[in-house]
Amino acid sequence: MKKACVLGLGYMGLPTASLLATNGFEVTGVDVDQKKVDAINNKEIWFDEPGLKELVLEALNSGQLKAQTEVPEADIFVIAVPTPFTPDKKADLTYVEKATGMISEKLKKGDLVILESTVSPNTCIKLMQPILEKNGLKAGEDFYLSHCPERAIPGNTMYELVNNDRIIGGINQESAELTRDVYKTFVKGEIFLTDTTTAETVKLMENTFRDVNIALANEFAKISEEVGINIWETIDLANKHPRVNILKPGPGVGGHCIAIDPWFLTEASNQATLIKTARQINDKMPKHVVELIKEMVGDKQNPKVTILGVAYKANVDDARETPSKEIICEAENLGFEVIAVDPLVKIGEFPDLQPLEEAVKNSDCLVLVTNHDDFKKINPEEIKSQMASLNLVDTRNFLDKNTWEKAGFKVKVLGDGKN
Repeated sequence: MKKACVLGLGYMGLPTASLLATNGFEVTGVDVDQKKVDAINNKEIWFDEPGLKELVLEALNSGQLKAQTEVPEADIFVIAVPTPFTPDKKADLTYVEKATGMISEKLKKGDLVILESTVSPNTCIKLMQPILEKNGLKAGEDFYLSHCPERAIPGNTMYELVNNDRIIGGINQESAELTRDVYKTFVKGEIFLTDTTTAETVKLMENTFRDVNIALANEFAKISEEVGINIWETIDLANKHPRVNILKPGPGVGGHCIAIDPWFLTEASNQATLIKTARQINDKMPKHVVELIKEMVGDKQNPKVTILGVAYKANVDDARETPSKEIICEAENLGFEVIAVDPLVKIGEFPDLQPLEEAVKNSDCLVLVTNHDDFKKINPEEIKSQMASLNLVDTRNFLDKNTWEKAGFKVKVLGDGKN
């Protein structure tokens, strides 16, 4: 039985380690965070993902998965560490570099190193390969190196890791084929082989495509407010054209992929004008939301604002790169008192989340940022007596406007220039 080591036990590393462990590999999960390691070994999962807990328990109970902080010897090494961006919008490859260095100390002839983390183009051959070759082994001959970017989203990770198609790029054909043999033990989708730099760029292009199209929708939304039309109706009508599929606007782009990956492409090229512009449009949407809030509260001094949702997308507990953070900061800089509510988010940068009944007390404006299903259950008739002013800004066109207006609320929907 082959031994695998997965470095990074977060949103993608832990599911990947568990899938390998339940499909024929003896897996050691490695993370520098002792709390994560202890939690896994104690059969505790700190983030919600359908099907994950059951899979991790199966892997642990079988003895095929264990977690520790030190990298052991293995036949296969998988790097699934975070890749944030720096203040100057470049890929921060510190974690990838450290993980590669840890592997190089254990690397032996015949081993396979797989990078899953999203990175800027040429990371495998320009950063990782030289580090791995420091011990005298030659990439493509003595050991093998490839990139297999994850292509799953929070809330549906387990299904997509198994059923989505995968792209594998190797530094040579044998590296790609050996990696394919690993992933086909649990991947039901098609597996396509290419070189490492192409695979790195494919992942970035996928998320950049979505980012650019969201930026287009957001610009349409602001134009609609200026010319006096409803963007949601307009998009619905435009999308009836057989070759048009405009995405939905919103308060900004969050998550660990779409809000970050396009910057990895812009640092690699002098031709990325459209990509940079799209990023700037989406990054400015939180400020636009705050302008809508200002319009609703008028001249009231130090108004209280209640943010509904800090997760970056609906029905997940993931608040990475959420637009709510910037909305809150912008509002607080204006002297607003801001209280946030989120029924799902339990960890991260929002330690002061309040239950709805507390957050609406004396509030001057509710701001729907994340379209959690739970927020549909809010009854405006039941909360209006607790509020100081009856105002609602809906950045997702999610709540039933007529119901809230009948309850006496003034409602502003992002992109609706008719109200």
